[in-house]
Amino acid sequence: MTAEQPCEQGDSSGHASHILISQLREITGTQDVEILQRALKAANGDMSQAISLLTAQVPEEDVIAVEPSDTEGSAVGRKAPTKVIDLTASGDRDDLQTAIQLSLQESQSGQGEDRDLNRALEASVAENKARVKRKRCEALVESSNPADWIRQDDWPVGLRNVGNTCWFSAVIQSLFHLPEFRRLVLNYCLSESVLEKCKSHSEKRNIAFMQELRCLFALMVGSSRRFVDPSAAVELLKDAFRTSEAQQDVSEFTHKLLDWLEDAFQLAANGSSPEDKQENPMVQLFYGTFVAERTHEGKTLSNIEQFGQYPLQVNGFNNLDECLEGAMVEGEIEALHSDQTVHPGQERWFSKLPPVLTFELSRFEFNQSLGRPEKIHKKLEFPQVIYMDRYLHKNMELTQRRRGEAKKLKEQLTALQQKLESYNSYGSGPAKYPLADMLQYVLEFATTKPSSVSPAEDVRAASPSPATSLDASAQTEPTPEETSPSEEEDTTSPDCINCQAAPTQRTPIYKPFTQCRPPMEPPPHPAPHSVSVEELHFVRGCLQRWRAEVKHNIQELKDSIDRVSHALENMYSDGSLCQVTGRLASDATVPYRLHAVLVHEGQASAGHYWAYIYDHGRQRWLKYNDISVTESTWEELERDSYGGMKNASAYCLMYIDDKLTHLIAEDSDMETGQVLRGMDSLPTILRHYVREDNHWFQQELEEWEEQFRKVPQKESPVPVATDTQESSSEPPAEAAPSQPAGRSLVSEHAVMVKEQTAQAIANAADCYQKNGVEAALHEAFHEEYSRLYMLAIEKATPQNDPRLQHVLVYFFQNRAPKRVIERALLEQFADRNLSFDERSISIMKEARSKLRLIGPEDMDVEEYTKWHEDYSLFRKVFVYLLTGLEQYQNGKIREALNYLVYAYQNNTMLLRNGENRGVEESLIALYRRKCLTELNEKAATLFKSGEDSDVMEGMSIMNDMVIPCMHLMISNDISQEDLDAIEVMRSRWCSYLGQDMDATLQEKLGEFLPRLLDCSAEVIVLKEPPKIRPNSPHDLCSRFAAVLESIHGNSIVTVK
Repeated sequence: MTAEQPCEQGDSSGHASHILISQLREITGTQDVEILQRALKAANGDMSQAISLLTAQVPEEDVIAVEPSDTEGSAVGRKAPTKVIDLTASGDRDDLQTAIQLSLQESQSGQGEDRDLNRALEASVAENKARVKRKRCEALVESSNPADWIRQDDWPVGLRNVGNTCWFSAVIQSLFHLPEFRRLVLNYCLSESVLEKCKSHSEKRNIAFMQELRCLFALMVGSSRRFVDPSAAVELLKDAFRTSEAQQDVSEFTHKLLDWLEDAFQLAANGSSPEDKQENPMVQLFYGTFVAERTHEGKTLSNIEQFGQYPLQVNGFNNLDECLEGAMVEGEIEALHSDQTVHPGQERWFSKLPPVLTFELSRFEFNQSLGRPEKIHKKLEFPQVIYMDRYLHKNMELTQRRRGEAKKLKEQLTALQQKLESYNSYGSGPAKYPLADMLQYVLEFATTKPSSVSPAEDVRAASPSPATSLDASAQTEPTPEETSPSEEEDTTSPDCINCQAAPTQRTPIYKPFTQCRPPMEPPPHPAPHSVSVEELHFVRGCLQRWRAEVKHNIQELKDSIDRVSHALENMYSDGSLCQVTGRLASDATVPYRLHAVLVHEGQASAGHYWAYIYDHGRQRWLKYNDISVTESTWEELERDSYGGMKNASAYCLMYIDDKLTHLIAEDSDMETGQVLRGMDSLPTILRHYVREDNHWFQQELEEWEEQFRKVPQKESPVPVATDTQESSSEPPAEAAPSQPAGRSLVSEHAVMVKEQTAQAIANAADCYQKNGVEAALHEAFHEEYSRLYMLAIEKATPQNDPRLQHVLVYFFQNRAPKRVIERALLEQFADRNLSFDERSISIMKEARSKLRLIGPEDMDVEEYTKWHEDYSLFRKVFVYLLTGLEQYQNGKIREALNYLVYAYQNNTMLLRNGENRGVEESLIALYRRKCLTELNEKAATLFKSGEDSDVMEGMSIMNDMVIPCMHLMISNDISQEDLDAIEVMRSRWCSYLGQDMDATLQEKLGEFLPRLLDCSAEVIVLKEPPKIRPNSPHDLCSRFAAVLESIHGNSIVTVK
């Protein structure tokens, strides 16, 4: 398909160009219009050539892979300005492509433009490769919409790349998804005595890292986010490496991580001797031992060594078993790269294999000539299950015998392959050819029709005159039979010497830069000048017989090679060593199943890491690439991990003992045996921490939704009816089920004092302008802290209690821990209701970022929540008291008593923890007695009247209000004033015993008095007062002062 079409008008030409650009964009996926136009121009309008240029791949040795921080997939490739080389084809090129590429290379005027085009196309190629590689379901870029950050059901959580930290994500994800390791980290705990003994920098650093790792693992278990931020744990690793900016090596980081974990758990074991280390759970899980043996002067010397990650060389080996064989016997490695016979040196045998067996594949080597490290891209296969029996010390004798047999078979295989090669590459000169083909070619020459004409005369006769050259170029193109062998050879792959000519017709193309005239007709094939029938018969018979013998010998060699290769493959496949693919697991002695594969893409100096991890519960492979977690397959893992085809290859293999089921068993309840998932599997302190983080995430979502709703309201007003309908259908924020009760109280207390917090932010306006948001928050925080402390040391009165003005005054007066006070104040600066202006929003975000740095080890969440619950109860008591007094002021004695009784009961609970925790007890007791005595007198008067309705009302007052209240008073520590009041109330009723009254009243009085006089036999039942809002930001002090003034002044005062 060509773009060279005649156009009569400029508009039609532009329209055609636009169509071609659109087609190119659709076919190649390249979105940059400028690159598409330049590719089309460089291809002289030829669509096929333009597509070839845009889809060409960059050679591996010239690529510098750089790690994308927030995206997934292939690393972006860059290389020095060189010519574009197409490595995607199988080897044969079309004549059209060859001609245009030669034309571009030899064009002197287009060299500069070609170089620029190549650089642009290489960037586009890398972009296209990354786009093709990733799946459609993968979200690679961190969206600005928090709604896209929500975790879907129980899908695994990703890790944010915080700057060249893909190595951290790959290793941590591999370990986290090993349930046994996850349990150890989440339940890690040190006693106070051990913490006091930790004085060194390394001990403190390891403990801090374990705390951050626990928090990170807890978030990965129960977070509502699709991915979490590992910055706190990564920060602690900076000092351990050379620099925080350079990308770290997975092997280096894993070694460091295991060292830190071992030291941290050694502190928990409270031991430092080598014997104690055997009880270290990290040593038990990741470390094994091997026996190193060597022969010196006829003596066998051996020693036992410990290993964590076992290093394996990749160069010279094709699969994991070959790597292990080479690592077990040092001499075998040397023999692979030496022509001389090398006697086996030191041998290694595993004496104890760890439950988690990690192989470190050495894919980097140092190039001495270039003075830089280079990555080894060689293909290396590995199985999903490997049996380690043949590498165990207890199987040494059997394995050595098998190795001797295998060595003989290898020598036999090498001899057979050399013989086969002598047939396939025959000749005494520098050029070698297959012997069977050479015999066939000689046979074809001998059987060609003899020619008596000299080849030189034949060429002169076929040469056209100058006058007919132009006519010849305009005639019909030659048929395939007339095409010269040299041109056929140009379009044929070197691997296809024996291939027959393709049946499709191929058209020679005029090459303007390499040819000065149209191509000539091909000369006839070479042929002998003369050959007799006898000679031809003799030669044909010999050549055919020899060719048949050669083919027979080759087939025999191939069959022998297959038999020897099969014997080598099954050398360890019997029941004694269990090294067979497909054998039943019950027959295996030491099976190890692949748990995780850490993949590196790029070069030695830079690249990108991700991990494939097996989901043992659902039996599937998942791909963990920073924030992206997607379902994968074994086929995709093979393509990305084996190597040899592209820059990606496995760098670390993690196997687990397939017989130790506890390694992958999830947590379960000790009593019921039910599997614990999500938040239920976390310790209490970490559960609170995760809930706290989920609350912040919920607030982010709500704020984003509010901002999103404001945009359409400004642009297009919504009808009032719709607004009302929507708002009425939404539950109030305080009733949101996603927020726990303690978290809701913290938010309510922050809302109550938002005006005071806003004033503190306003006072720091100058600091904000001069020194920035962090300095402004620091100044506002300390000024508000000082103001509230001074307010707390003022003497409180019932009419003016500063504890009602601010929660921190209550904390100060009751000597709350400093960490509780500081966090509560920081929560108020982080309240989302402070979004008045840009300054308030900036300070709010800064406060939130500091709150997120507070880990579960820094703050006892239960203690912090309890302080807020106490303050809420204190306000509840005060509101009960205030409401009771207001009811009493208005003559509603029954309602007043109900509020006052509940105020007294809750206040008693507070005062048990300190005298400043609650309200003055005597004040509540005074008005409770007043209400009781007045109600008792009213009930007695109604009873004495004798009217049925009055008697019933009097009995109702006593049974529903007075007697239950008296029971509550007597069951607690009762004061003398209350005892005296109760005796007066009882005496009032007992005075009726000596009076004349109706028999019916005498009967009711007889039933009623025992309940009044003996309260111990009664069940306390008191009607709960109506719901109140203790955390309402109304001025309670003014209301309280007004009602007391009204009561003492004997006048009714209405307080709004």
